Amino acid sequence: MTDEAVRAAFPELDAIEDEELRTGVVDAWTTAMAEHDVEDLRSVPWLPPTQRELSLRDEYLVDHVRDVAAGAISLAAALLDRRGPVLDIDTDTLVAGALVHDVSKLAEFEGMDDTAVYDLLGHPYYGVHVVARSGLPIELAHIVLSHTSRTTVEPATIEAEIVRRVDEVAAAAIRWRATDDLRTV
Repeated sequence: MTDEAVRAAFPELDAIEDEELRTGVVDAWTTAMAEHDVEDLRSVPWLPPTQRELSLRDEYLVDHVRDVAAGAISLAAALLDRRGPVLDIDTDTLVAGALVHDVSKLAEFEGMDDTAVYDLLGHPYYGVHVVARSGLPIELAHIVLSHTSRTTVEPATIEAEIVRRVDEVAAAAIRWRATDDLRTV
């Protein structure tokens, strides 16, 4: 997949003002795609184990990542509006982190099947590797590593906290399709 295809999949890239950061996010996705023979990013499932359990085969990673990016942008805007500049949210870091938070899934799954990366390393260690190799700042590696309870790393920045919480809500919105009580899934 070309840079243009990644940019088309994630129009939220345009919200990143720093061209080098934007290019690094695109590079992270194109690198992961090339390493795992992913030709159509839009066909990558969201989270196969959960999708199998809940019979939700029609959920896709791009849609989830876009939900997280949109939610993170909206939450940051609301917080900044109410709390002012004292909060000091770096919007470029926030959007870039939201866009790469699940890049690991390209290594964790082949279609709907789990890989050894998912089984032995788990989510999101490969993503930290891709982010570092793409020359992205350590703050983005931190967002990738701390966005999930599958690691012991807790968010240390407001950007990481926002991505983690919005990711949880975006995942709950998907699970909500299969239940009327989120405590059951």
